[in-house]
This record gives sequence, C-alpha cells and structure tokens, in this order.
Amino acid sequence: MNTSSQPHASRKAAAGRMPSLNRRPTQIEIVRLHKIMRGFAFLLLVVALPFQARAQSESEIQPTPTALGQHGFFDSDGVRLHYVTAGQGPLIVLLHGFPDYWYTWRKQIPALAEHFQVVALDLRGYNHSDQPDGVENYSMSKLVADVENLLKHLESSQAIVVGHDWGGMIAWTFAMLHPEKVERLVVLNLPHPAGLNRELANNPAQQKAAAYARDFQLPEAASTLTAEGLAFWVTDLAAKQEYIQAFRRSSFEGMLNFYKANYPRPPYQASTDFPKVKCSTLVIHGLADTALLPGGLNGTWDFVERDLTLVTLPGAGHFVQQDAAEQVTQQLLRWLLH
Repeated sequence: MNTSSQPHASRKAAAGRMPSLNRRPTQIEIVRLHKIMRGFAFLLLVVALPFQARAQSESEIQPTPTALGQHGFFDSDGVRLHYVTAGQGPLIVLLHGFPDYWYTWRKQIPALAEHFQVVALDLRGYNHSDQPDGVENYSMSKLVADVENLLKHLESSQAIVVGHDWGGMIAWTFAMLHPEKVERLVVLNLPHPAGLNRELANNPAQQKAAAYARDFQLPEAASTLTAEGLAFWVTDLAAKQEYIQAFRRSSFEGMLNFYKANYPRPPYQASTDFPKVKCSTLVIHGLADTALLPGGLNGTWDFVERDLTLVTLPGAGHFVQQDAAEQVTQQLLRWLLH
C-alpha cells in the first residue's frame, strides 16, 4: 500500500497508535507490549505441544530392541501405525497375530534382512501403533487398508506378505482383494478362511477349540485381561518382559475388537465364496496348535490358483515362528529364494 495516499487524519491516527522510535516508550506501552509477547509465547507453546509430544512419543520407543532394525511410522487414513524395518531389496511385510507385536519376528528378521527389506508391523491396537476406539475401526476392510497404506508409504507397488494368526487372516484377504500387490504369500497357523469356516460349521472339535474366540466377543471381555496374562505363552524369559511392557502399551479393547469385528459367530456356516489367491503360496502350520486345528488346512489348494506349498511341523504350537524358529526361518528362506 502507498501510505502517501492515506488521508492526513488517518496517518495522524496511525501515528498516535505507534510509539516513536525516537522516544522512550511509556509505562502503558510497555505493559501492552508485555501482554502481546505473553500471548505470542502462549501461541507458540500451543502450536509446538503436539510436535513436542510426538517427538517424546518417538523417543520413548528407543528402549525396544533396536538392533533388529529402524523404527518408522506411517499414516493409515488417520491412524498412525508403527513398524520396524531392516535390510534392503524386495519388500517383505510381516504381520503378527494375537496376542503379539512386531517383536514376534525377532528370530526371522536378521536372516530375511540379508536378502530383503523387512518391515514388521505393529497392528492397530498394539504396542506403539494407534489404538482407535470402536469395533468398526478393526473391520477387515480397515486392516487390509493398513497394509495397502504401508505399501504406499514405502513407495512400493508390490510386496511379499507374511502373516501369522490375525496377521494371516489379513494376509489371505489382502492377497485375494489386491492380487496385483502381492508377489508371494506366506501364512502361518491360520487356515484359509474357507477352511476355517468349514471346520467351525462341521467339526465339533474346532467348535470347542474356538470357545476362547466366542468369549472374546462378549462385551466385557477386555476387563478380564492383563498384560502378564496375555504373555503367558512366551517361553523366552529374556523376551517375556518386553512382551509385558508392549501389552501394557496396547489396548485390550482394540485387541478383542479383531474378534468382535471379524471372527465368525454361531450358527457357523461354511462358505466357499472367495476369490482365488493368484500368487505362489506357502502355508506353515504347527500341528500342536490347540486353537486352530489342522483339519482347516484340507482343501486349501482349491483356493490358490498357482502353486501351494504346505509345511506342517509336529510338536510346534500356535506360535510356530517361535516354537520352531530355526525351521520356520529355513523354510522361509528356501522357499523365497527358490
């Protein structure tokens, strides 16, 4: 603005509002300036707090074993998710199950990272990932979108997807819905959903074994859980405390919302209406799993369009990647590098 065009009265009024640089400011002007500066400082504090909180949140992650990789975060439609990554090469995404977190892959990450870029995700509700409220925020469509958004974040059009338990269900579904994004598929101790539905509908032993899942679908189920109780299955004493701390950071409601949103409810019905998986598939199953019985594996080949490799490990339980860590790692490398 050209101030010379201002009316004389306006320039005089403006001059009356601004202290002259050639005189000392009055006490009133000093008080007014202090108020302005305090307001400005408060505004800076308000603006900076979210960034400070985010920096503190990220710094708190450092005690988690960092020798396995680098921590990272990405946004999945407003939900902030945490992962650990190591290595370079083709992308391989590792998805854990219940009750677990990214650290479940600690025996596999170093070996895989020699050949791949490994990314082990904390599913929503777990550990350092966001824990949104509401059953609807744990629907399979949102869990699948988390994997899709991870690939976008990593600027990768395709990945090898490996999943265990609920991570396995996400992996099956992601491969069926986004065949162009899955180079290869690996599922540990989670039958194809058609096999699981069939067994729930027809096999009394599987119905009995699924009693825990029906209990988890009850409204107040989360109130019965504790971090120590959820870590009951961890036999590695050095890792047990890490698990307890991770579960204390997690949402018990969020964990059980996986079951409330997605697990079949009685009366169970068999269903075969699934798109075929179009990539090479490896299924590894610990035969001592008491929750997901091996009968669900029958007929898996009917839902895979290409080659299917089925590996069963006697004596290994539900958490096969830990119960038979060396065998699982060797099977993964042999199959992926073939």
